[in-house]
Amino acid sequence: MHASVALSSEHGDVGAIYLKREDIASRVTELGAEIAADYDGLDPLLVAPLKSSVVFLADLTRALPIPHTLDVVELAPYTGGFAAASGGGVRLLKDVDTPLEGRHVLVVEDVVDTGLTLHFLFRTLGLRLPASLAAVTLLDRPYRRLVDELPLRYIGFRVPDELFAGYGLGLDERWRALPDLHLVSATRLPAAATDAA
Repeated sequence: MHASVALSSEHGDVGAIYLKREDIASRVTELGAEIAADYDGLDPLLVAPLKSSVVFLADLTRALPIPHTLDVVELAPYTGGFAAASGGGVRLLKDVDTPLEGRHVLVVEDVVDTGLTLHFLFRTLGLRLPASLAAVTLLDRPYRRLVDELPLRYIGFRVPDELFAGYGLGLDERWRALPDLHLVSATRLPAAATDAA
């Protein structure tokens, strides 16, 4: 699963490949089968936060052989004031367009880290009275978890406390399109880089 392969010079020195595209594709297919078995006949609504989750969402929807619908939200961190002093917060920039009452909602995340973003999303969406609310994440980094009791039902890979790029994850909007997941080398870290959720 892990590979110490340096990224080719055409992409710059982002770091070694951690997960190859074939390993990711295989696991996404497995997740699609697991979700299909659990949600068969329920017409689930998959909701993904922009932008990092879009690649995972696109692959997962193709791997999900049951009727389902898609929607997206856009979130941003609060900056300044109490939020900055207390470790941050989340605000909603774009809400879902789909009514959620009575729907089986599955949040599609790229990375779950502290759990603060996912907790905010569950609280926000839960107010709309969905029939059920759960999450699938491609990557889980539980080492910095600040929120307990997250309904994180499906996990692609548990990964170390490292920063990653590729497969939708980016730093300063770079490297999102890389098909493999790369460890970000320390020399490439911008001062305020984060892909944590």
